[in-house]
Amino acid sequence: MNKPKHKIQHPLQWLYVTASSRDEANQIAKTLVTERLVACANILGEVQSVYWWDGHVQDDQEVALVLKTRKDLVSQATQRILALHSYDCPCIVALDIKGGSPEYLNWIAKETL
Repeated sequence: MNKPKHKIQHPLQWLYVTASSRDEANQIAKTLVTERLVACANILGEVQSVYWWDGHVQDDQEVALVLKTRKDLVSQATQRILALHSYDCPCIVALDIKGGSPEYLNWIAKETL
């Protein structure tokens, strides 16, 4: 049985975040990458969000972004997003990265502090 060439050194996670605008998403993305809290941010674009808030159904345009980081940085990244975000209760969801390109996954771990 062959051993894998590249062992992933750290558990990794994917953060899904919605923002009020492309400018806000870009500010969050650039800040977290610059501060090395995430290795990469993808600004996915406009999404239609339907949700319950303040006693009513809301229907808004938002911008989605995906951030890739190490699991041990999720709490720090979340706090930074909260400080930058315009919403009182922004969507910030962390999901485990279970697999993928070993080279890319190791790159995520290497590029975060």
